[in-house]
Amino acid sequence: MAEMSGGQAVVQSLVREGVDVIFGLPGVQMYGIIAALREEPGIRMITARHEGTTTYMADGYARATGKPGVALVVPGPGLYNAAAGLSTAYARSSPVLVIAGQIPRATIGKNLGGLHEVNDQIDAIKPVTKWQKRVMRPNEVPSGLHEAFRQLKTGRPRPVEFELPPEAMVERENVELEEPAQQDRSSPPAGKLAEAAKLIAGAKHPVIYAGGGVARSNAEAELVAFAEATNIPVITSAGGKSTISDRHPLSLGSSLGPAGLVKETMENADVIVAVGTRFSLRNPAGSSAKLIHIDADPSVIGQIFPNTLGLVGDAKGTLVALLSACEKAGAGNRPSPAARVAEIRASLEASDAEKDQPQDSLLKSLREGTPEDAIMVFGMTQLGYYSRLHWPVYQSKTYIDSGYSGNLGFAYPTALGAKVGRPDLPVVSISGDGGFMYYSGELATAVKYGINVVSVVFNDNAFGNVARDLDQDFGGQYEADLHNPDFVKLAEAYGAAGMRADRPTDVGDLVAKAVKLERPVLIEVPVERMPRPKLMAARAPWTQPQTGLIK
Repeated sequence: MAEMSGGQAVVQSLVREGVDVIFGLPGVQMYGIIAALREEPGIRMITARHEGTTTYMADGYARATGKPGVALVVPGPGLYNAAAGLSTAYARSSPVLVIAGQIPRATIGKNLGGLHEVNDQIDAIKPVTKWQKRVMRPNEVPSGLHEAFRQLKTGRPRPVEFELPPEAMVERENVELEEPAQQDRSSPPAGKLAEAAKLIAGAKHPVIYAGGGVARSNAEAELVAFAEATNIPVITSAGGKSTISDRHPLSLGSSLGPAGLVKETMENADVIVAVGTRFSLRNPAGSSAKLIHIDADPSVIGQIFPNTLGLVGDAKGTLVALLSACEKAGAGNRPSPAARVAEIRASLEASDAEKDQPQDSLLKSLREGTPEDAIMVFGMTQLGYYSRLHWPVYQSKTYIDSGYSGNLGFAYPTALGAKVGRPDLPVVSISGDGGFMYYSGELATAVKYGINVVSVVFNDNAFGNVARDLDQDFGGQYEADLHNPDFVKLAEAYGAAGMRADRPTDVGDLVAKAVKLERPVLIEVPVERMPRPKLMAARAPWTQPQTGLIK
């Protein structure tokens, strides 16, 4: 036990938890923590230009490294701004801790109109966080942060929020620091594992459906080992992309479309092993299938598909335990499906109705010019949608999207966080002009800290998806056109390198050149309007004008 301020208790607790970087802004209610960070060489602070990007950066860091990301913001509007990034992290089950300030403790809940006052900000942030905690004194900080990290490492790793008033950051008292929280590697009971193994051993047409929970559990190697030992092909969700290499002979690809051979493979499966996924998109199983659902979150098991055997547990630990049970049950005796997988993939390539579309040529150019180990962050743009089905991935944790949250503008700041976490790897963000301009000021952050992200901006001078949909479905677009800066000059004004493609398909060559520069780079790619991807062909009723929706 030692005497220290609440700010020092926060920082020293973070050090014990292995935190080496914080993304934040040094606002007025945070001075006690900022002063403590200044004195701690083990933690680097990246000052963003907007609170909204702090949590995106923390999310990118977490998804690229497999470790929790940490953001720091002032209360009220600062936390509100950060909520967009928390929404994406919540959608993608990313372990993000946001440390927020509060107003002075004697005024909390009094509605006196203090600076940054929001009543009640914990309630405001609950929908996009797994757990929240307010402490009032320095000696409460270690136990509170220990529990925050335990929440991040236990069950489904969604964001958590921790807050304290400004005077608690500067007051001093005896504080006892705690040991770091431990990762939970729980697995289901032996009886459940044996039941699942028996089903797998008896299956004629089994399939593995892997989601983002595999990556959150750092279980990519265990997934591949399980698939190889049981001879089961693997399909990944969009969130599960890069959990298995697309070169692996058991990989059927990613992100089920509304129809096609991969969708048929899922529908014809008699046993599906779903790992780390909500298994909700389009209810992807046939009605006669048995679903073995592995997830750390018990609330998602059986939520969509009724014929389910639930295995509640961490993906890494459960895959290891299930493989052991499968070996005892003789589940590895079936012939390898590699030949059939290769046949399906070849057929998909030959019959792809979109291979002559502009998205395909752009994505192929990007893939040819981008190093195979590069982390790709695809924004909510045409190439982002198209990439879910068509972007080949070869190494783990190299594909990041915004999940069902669908945040426009998330790609560039998320890529900055990923690059901070993995400075040894190339990182490329893919945005449209509309999305990039949300947080273009973070070019200054990239230059200040030498965060050498290559940002590709596809520029059609519009919110292109919106303009196309309004034209096609509602009789004409309205206010979806945009006025943009000269992106090359914008980059250069910040001190970054700017490039512009003469032709859209030059993008791959420019990315290859940009990566070698080892500095922040913005590449503008002028494009025309793109057609709607096949993945979006099935239109939701509310996206088209009609009557009769009221029920």
